[in-house]
Amino acid sequence: METLKSPNSGTGVAGDRNVEYKLPLGVASPTFNLEKAVCSHGFFMTAPNQWDPLSKTFQRPLRLFDDVVSSSSSSVTVQISQPPHASHLLLRVRDSVDLSPAHQQSLMEQVRRMLRLSEAEEKNVREFQEVYSEAKTSGFGRIFRSPTLFEDMVKCILVCNCQWSRTLSMARALCELQLELHCHTSVTKFAPKTPAGKESVKRKIKSQEKSRNVKKSCKDFQSTFGADGTLKVDTCDISIDIHESNSEKTELPFHNTMGNFPSPEELAGLDANYLGKRCNLGYRASRILDLAQSVVEGRINLKKLEEDCGGEASLSNYMKINKQLGEINGFGTFTRANVLMCLGFYHVVPSDSETLRHLNQVHGKKSTIKKIHQDIEMIYGKYAPYQFLVYWSEIWSFYEERFGKLSELPIAHYKLITAANMRPKNGVGGQKEAMSLGWIEAD
Repeated sequence: METLKSPNSGTGVAGDRNVEYKLPLGVASPTFNLEKAVCSHGFFMTAPNQWDPLSKTFQRPLRLFDDVVSSSSSSVTVQISQPPHASHLLLRVRDSVDLSPAHQQSLMEQVRRMLRLSEAEEKNVREFQEVYSEAKTSGFGRIFRSPTLFEDMVKCILVCNCQWSRTLSMARALCELQLELHCHTSVTKFAPKTPAGKESVKRKIKSQEKSRNVKKSCKDFQSTFGADGTLKVDTCDISIDIHESNSEKTELPFHNTMGNFPSPEELAGLDANYLGKRCNLGYRASRILDLAQSVVEGRINLKKLEEDCGGEASLSNYMKINKQLGEINGFGTFTRANVLMCLGFYHVVPSDSETLRHLNQVHGKKSTIKKIHQDIEMIYGKYAPYQFLVYWSEIWSFYEERFGKLSELPIAHYKLITAANMRPKNGVGGQKEAMSLGWIEAD
C-alpha cells in the first residue's frame, strides 16, 4: 500500500495530521464503484459507519491490530474515497502519523473485507452479473459488510424481531458504550486478552477466572454511570463532554460522540442486565454477551470460521459452518442465513416478515411462513447459486423506488425505512409517498 503524505501531515495541529494510503483495486478496478459497494445493504447506515452523500466518501473507525491474533488494539478514523478514473482507493487516516507495516496491513484487510475486494468475491460478482443481466446494467453485485466477522454477527442479531429504527438505535448505543469503555480503560485496563485457539485446560480455567475478575471490575465501573446510562466524565479524569462537542472543547475520538463498534474483549465482562438496559437491547443482550465471552474464552474462533470458507462458497462448507453457527446461543435460521451471506454464501434467502412483504408486493405471492421456502425456490431457484443476490437486488431497487436513491438519503431519514412506509398509500407509487414524508418536493 503506497503512502501519500497529506498536505497537513506532520503539522502538529490537533485534528490536522493526516496520512494517506493508496489501496489498489486490482482485478476489480474496471467496474468497481465505491458508492455502489458501500450503499448496498442496510449495514452501511448503522453506527459507526458514516456515508457522506455530498463527497461520496465513507468514514468509520478501524482498529489497528498488531497481528492477526492480537486482542490489544487502538482505533483510528479512516476516510475512504475513490478518485475519478483511478485504479485505487484513497484511505485517509485522520490525526495520525505514518503507520507501521503491520498496522497498514490491518487497515487494508478490513477495508477489503467491508468492500469485498478479493479475487473470490470478484469472481462471484462477474458470475452473478452473467446470470442476472439487470445487475450488470445497474452495477449491483457487492453487498457491504463490516470490517470484522464479530461486528457482522452482532448486527445480524440486532436486525431480528424489530423495526429498522431500533436496529439503528441499538448499534449507535453500542458504539457510544464503546467510547465510554475506551475512556475508562485509558485509565484502568481491565479487558482480558483473547486466549489462543488451542490451549490447555489450565489456561482455560485461568481465562474463565480472568473473565470473572472482569465482571467484578465492570460492576465497580458501572457505578460511575448516571441513571440514564451515561458516563460520569470526572471518573475518567478527562475534561470532555461525551454528548456535546464544539471547537473550544477537546476533540472526541473519531470526531463525533460515538466510539468504534465494541470488540469481544470490551463486551465480555459486562453484566447482561446492564448491557441490555444501557443499549436497549432486550433479550439480545444475553446473546451478544454469550458470543463475546465465547470468543474471548476461545470457544469460538472467528478467524478459523472465516478460513473454513476456504474462499469457496461450496455446499459442504456451507453445511459445516451453518452447523457451527447453530451451536451458538441465539443463532436461529434467520440469523445464521444472514451471517452466512456476510461470509459469501448467496444461495439461501433469509426469510422473515420483510421477505413475505416483498413476495406479496413485488411478485404477487400470498406466501406464508409454511410455504415461503417453496415460493422462494420457485422464484429464485433458477439463479443458483446467487439466489440471495437476485432477491437483494430486487429489495434494494424497491427501497429506492419508495425512498429515492439510498446513497443520497439524509442520515436523519434512515430510521424512516420501516415496513409501514413500504406500503403504497392511496394506490400511488413511491414518488408521491416520498413527497408525503417530506423527502422530495412537489413540482
